[in-house]
Amino acid sequence: MKITGNKILITGGATGIGLGLAERFVKENNTVIVCGRREALLKELEGKLPGIITRVCDLSTAPERKGLFNWISAEHHDLNVLINNAGIQQIMGIHDTDFFQRAEEEIKINIEAPLHLTSLFLKLKKPDTIINVTSGLAFAPMASAPGYSASKAFLHSFTLSLRHLLQAGNVEVIELIPPALKTDLGGKGRHNYAPPVSDFIEAVFGQLKAGKTSISFGFSEAMMKAGPEDLKKAFERMNEPR
Repeated sequence: MKITGNKILITGGATGIGLGLAERFVKENNTVIVCGRREALLKELEGKLPGIITRVCDLSTAPERKGLFNWISAEHHDLNVLINNAGIQQIMGIHDTDFFQRAEEEIKINIEAPLHLTSLFLKLKKPDTIINVTSGLAFAPMASAPGYSASKAFLHSFTLSLRHLLQAGNVEVIELIPPALKTDLGGKGRHNYAPPVSDFIEAVFGQLKAGKTSISFGFSEAMMKAGPEDLKKAFERMNEPR
């Protein structure tokens, strides 16, 4: 992937990893469009990053996703990079009364949205890069986040297939595989122990510049390289009673 001179759409780009990517891509002289559900956060981002373009969009619904694409087609038809970053993590148990409702929310944001946006994005004139943000939990799930872990395993598998399907069409497919980072994913303060997003972003851009298409860091790098026994041990460590 070329690092500069792109027009990029980042979903869920007002916080966390998406915000880190937006800041760095702007610094690298790209035009960046960020979409998200919370207008106040997007307005705040506009004040922090001059030149950033924002769009309020609820990616959990197909009509909103189609509306986003129609706006892109009309106003930013030269968009060439899609980053499927938006995701939610629900900490829950199978016996919770709202288990299915919350799992369904994860499916809509973490699975339906990237699949739908990818199929729409490929109709543009100049698509050349799709980046999907998965997780180290795609390889060794965290049982307290069963829907999230499974959704990221799904997106990891889809990304591998997508890369194969698009290899003849000059569209590069890149997977970002973050570990737990110090964000509000899963609940405020839940990941305060984890590395800062900035460390991951530095690793991402170093690997992008090196031409890598599967980009990992720390725990996620270990999980990506692990064999069956190591993955089993990682699962047991993460899910041991506390």
